[in-house]
Amino acid sequence: MHLHVFTPARRILAAAAVTCAAALVPAAALAAPGHQADAARTATPACATSGLDVWLDTNGSSALGHTGYQLKITNLSGSTCTLFGYPGVSAVTLTGTQIGSAAARDGTAPHTVTLANGATTHALVVITNTSLFQPSLCHQVTAAGLKVYPPNQTQPRTVPFPFSACSKTGTIYLTISPVGFP
Repeated sequence: MHLHVFTPARRILAAAAVTCAAALVPAAALAAPGHQADAARTATPACATSGLDVWLDTNGSSALGHTGYQLKITNLSGSTCTLFGYPGVSAVTLTGTQIGSAAARDGTAPHTVTLANGATTHALVVITNTSLFQPSLCHQVTAAGLKVYPPNQTQPRTVPFPFSACSKTGTIYLTISPVGFP
């Protein structure tokens, strides 16, 4: 049997920890979604696709069979707007037909990005080297580019960028981070 021995110093530290936690609860409640964060998001309108330029920095960074590229989104709307969440990304043919599965989200928590007119943010799109997949799981083809839906928008932009893609659905060879990802 293991007994915890509380010395006066440990009791003081424990009491201080409880006091600090109790003091932080009201502050956490004020900062919770639904209060200030939502107010800031609604004060500035969401960025519409029509006011955005979407492009790819083709200086990728490769490691372990993957190459990461910064998908850039520039606000050219003439006024400040916000983006929140993940872009929708998929590989496409020259005619704009989707190739294989859309990009999977990387699981990073999104945050609101406020873009002044002319400002640029980015998301990280990672393309897996399709030669790593068994041919029956991938069915390699060359994509003409990426179809990108800015977060919470229904109109896409197409970014020309030829790369090897998997035409078989179900095989995840693209991942995307939320906008503003470091």
